[in-house]
Amino acid sequence: MIYLDNAATTKPCENAVRATEKYLFEKYYNPSALYTEGHELQSELKKARSALLSFVANENDFEWIFTSCGTESDNQAIFGFAKRGNAVTTMGEHSAVFTPFTELKNRGVVDARFAPLLPDGRVNVEKLLALVDEKTSFVSVIHVNNETGAINDINEIAKLVKKKNPRTIFHSDGVQAYGKLPFKLAKEVDLYSVSAHKIGGLKGVGGLIKRKSLALPAYLLGGGQENGRRSGTENVFGIMQFVLATNEKFSTLKADFERLQAYKKKFTEGLDKNVYTVLSGETASPYIVSVSAVGLRGEILLHLANDKGVIVGTGSACSSNAKNRYSRVILACGHDEKTADGVLRISFSSLTTVDEVEKAIEILNEIGRDLKKRMN
Repeated sequence: MIYLDNAATTKPCENAVRATEKYLFEKYYNPSALYTEGHELQSELKKARSALLSFVANENDFEWIFTSCGTESDNQAIFGFAKRGNAVTTMGEHSAVFTPFTELKNRGVVDARFAPLLPDGRVNVEKLLALVDEKTSFVSVIHVNNETGAINDINEIAKLVKKKNPRTIFHSDGVQAYGKLPFKLAKEVDLYSVSAHKIGGLKGVGGLIKRKSLALPAYLLGGGQENGRRSGTENVFGIMQFVLATNEKFSTLKADFERLQAYKKKFTEGLDKNVYTVLSGETASPYIVSVSAVGLRGEILLHLANDKGVIVGTGSACSSNAKNRYSRVILACGHDEKTADGVLRISFSSLTTVDEVEKAIEILNEIGRDLKKRMN
């Protein structure tokens, strides 16, 4: 089976799993316990925070809070700071940001504003900034769009937002960027969400990077873990596996980025242009390629590909149960419903091989041509 839905989840790093099994069967203690073993685990968690943070941020300016996933991190940021005036985000956000913004709007908590997208899925920065004013309490801009792979320059956008309103809190969902793109967070970014299972970690572990000077309200209350910012016993095994998986991922980050750029080019050039239209831009993340078999159903193609041994997606896996048949993001890019209906999302990982890419091209072309012939 050729797995090309890595934007949904990735295969856990086996070396990291084996190396951290001791936290399941030997060091299984509660890190909040007062006995020596619990205290030692708490010290290990402190080192884990520093290690994960060091790849993308300066420890003098930022700190790391463990959560259960990227969705929780997004929700804590949004419900913690979007409490007054207006809050601004984009039409290209993951549902973990878009849905809370919609909920706040429905509750009448804030005036939720949504900036439009450019055709490739990036936010229209000029129109985003036009929505920011003296009453804007919170802005959230996704770093890498999870459907098109479009990359937003969040550091520059954060600077422009702060220039217009220095009091505005700036957040970014970095789930599809952390461990995949070479970058460092600028001091103007206040909050940044990440997830372990997108880069070889386990499901059930995430992180919220916070500017140190920012007073973050607790989202989950109870035992006061994570210095009172996120209650709940830490998933020590998952966290330690995440650290080792991240170490491995960042050790080859630049090489993987360049190699997958070549794979992306091979893939887009190899698809039958009479069947597929490439929606992702050339400057998008090399990890995600969005295409459309215009006039065909993407869901049907997904199942046909699955039958042939290729796993792909049709967009955000977190929105697969949504009532709306068409992708909100693809429509926001200016595409019509016919195009949105035919979307397939192909997403690579550091484990993807050139042989898999070539075989996937062959199979997708075969099923696309066949289905189009039957539809005519």
